[in-house]
Amino acid sequence: MWLWLSGNRHQQYEEFEMPDQQQQQYSQMSDMQNLRDVQPPHLGYNKAEEASFGPGGGELPGTPQSAPEIERPPLRHIDKYIRPECPCLSKRYTVAVLTCVGFVISFGMRCNMGMAKLQFEHREKTNGSDGVAPIKWSVGVESAVDSSFFWGYLVTQVPGGFLASKYPANRIFGTAIACSCFLNLLVPGATVLHPTFLIIVRILQGLVEGVTYPACHGIWRFWAPPLERSRLATLAFCGSYAGVVLGMPLSGLLTAVLGWQAPFYFYGCIGLIWYLAWLWLTFEKPKYHPSISAGELIYIEQSIGETTNVAMPTFKTTPWKAFASSMPVYAIIVANICRSWNFYFLVLFQAAYLQTFNLKIAETGFVGALPHLLMAIIVPAGGLLADHVRKKGILSTTNVRKLFNCGGFGMEAIFFLVTAYANSATAATIGLTFGVAFSGFAISGYNVNHLDIAPRYASILMGMSNGIGTIAGLICPIVIDHVTSDHSRESWRTAFILAACVHFFGVTFYAIFASGELQSWAEPTAAEIASWGHPDDPHAQKKLSITPAVPPPPRPAPPPMAGPPATSTNPFLNYGEPAPSYGSLDQAQMSSDWGPGYGSMGESGSMPPIPYSNHVEPVQPEARDFYQQPGPEDWPINPH
Repeated sequence: MWLWLSGNRHQQYEEFEMPDQQQQQYSQMSDMQNLRDVQPPHLGYNKAEEASFGPGGGELPGTPQSAPEIERPPLRHIDKYIRPECPCLSKRYTVAVLTCVGFVISFGMRCNMGMAKLQFEHREKTNGSDGVAPIKWSVGVESAVDSSFFWGYLVTQVPGGFLASKYPANRIFGTAIACSCFLNLLVPGATVLHPTFLIIVRILQGLVEGVTYPACHGIWRFWAPPLERSRLATLAFCGSYAGVVLGMPLSGLLTAVLGWQAPFYFYGCIGLIWYLAWLWLTFEKPKYHPSISAGELIYIEQSIGETTNVAMPTFKTTPWKAFASSMPVYAIIVANICRSWNFYFLVLFQAAYLQTFNLKIAETGFVGALPHLLMAIIVPAGGLLADHVRKKGILSTTNVRKLFNCGGFGMEAIFFLVTAYANSATAATIGLTFGVAFSGFAISGYNVNHLDIAPRYASILMGMSNGIGTIAGLICPIVIDHVTSDHSRESWRTAFILAACVHFFGVTFYAIFASGELQSWAEPTAAEIASWGHPDDPHAQKKLSITPAVPPPPRPAPPPMAGPPATSTNPFLNYGEPAPSYGSLDQAQMSSDWGPGYGSMGESGSMPPIPYSNHVEPVQPEARDFYQQPGPEDWPINPH
């Protein structure tokens, strides 16, 4: 019996012989044998495995964005009732936002003492007319109190980098902020007792906060895809400037209304509440997050690559000689020194400088916060712009880092000169505002440069550069206290000219020696690469475990058909080829107990293949954030 199949207008004819009864029985037995050991597919909707690409993004299982099954860690007790996630935020941006809030609290606490000192000076001038005895400090005691924080801050910078490499960086960061907040609650009592107790408390605050920046780089080592480093890092670091924005006016307001002790208690309590949210919502690595979407996990892991699987650096394996002979490392250190000098100069003395224009304490806080407000906006905007320029290939990573760093520092230095010669509060505010705002672009330069030149040692380099930069923060209060001992306009002019010269030196050095390329000494050795994935190696990290779709069992070749061979180009008539997968499950994955499904074509010896395939290949994707705005051009394509 012959069957003629006709096509459309251009007819093509194909003939074949219908299989006889024996062939039909043979085909059915083969199908049942192949499907005997295949487990039935998981039916229904599993919300825990829903993928959400970016803020507000989502997807349905079986769509082109669906991803393979992944191994998930066991749920904590609280996770069984409330999922550890923030609405409308992907998991890595949740980490970035919480890190930003942590820095807001940390740097807000550093503004508390500046406003308290203004209150002390006011009481000293009025001889305690409000009924409270004034607190009198000499210039030496005041300098010791201002710099004592940096004594401890300097000590834990490099050890903080190793701690972030050996232990979960997210736990180190959160615990450091929480301990500092607890110590902040002790500051008012220590101040009343004796300056020595206050100095001890501030040294302890510096010790615990010294690990925050290295730990932050340790977090982004696992959470930041390469082309998102600028935006994620700057989003987190802008909290340090937003902290000053909120800390100055809020501390001034609380001091004027409730007393100088109020800011210390307020920030101490807020920080402890933040710590609870941090423990709940953050995890060391993406694969440890119990509710991260499969799409986001695979994107992060494959974008970063396997460099995170190498053994964590120890003191012995860290290339200290390479650090000491690398000019790009020195460029980062010099930039950090210059930035630390001018940042702490403004944080500690900006309010005192504005007092020369006879502003009230509350007004000083609000006016002083304006420059840092613009900087808090420009820092993340600069990160987005830097990533955009790199993605488009307009400039190399090296040129992007140099342009943003030198441009930001250079413009700040110019406006510092404007501030130095200002004769009114308005002119001084304009100079400070534009100068500090432009310096926000520099954060997309030197402050993320560690991840460019040596991602494996980013936390250690950050600790080392920030620790050396802290020396500037240690020396700056002593120098400025002596330069401005008479609190005259001329003395402040000298202080701002000195700050401008520091920046000009940093611009020159960074422009000559900085680099944005991976350094040869930062690449893993052949022995380290060979150890990846070997379970016998105690240093090898456990790799991401992804369960791909089960491939269909092989089908036996159909019996030879009588008549001429088929030459049809119709994909639905290619006999003997396995059907491609649909969604994340193959069409052949059904239990033998189900029997032939509706529309089965057992008598033909083969099911018609479905032309659409959604099998996700475990291939490194292009480093772009298609998860935020998914489109057809971003769908994974099955080459099979």
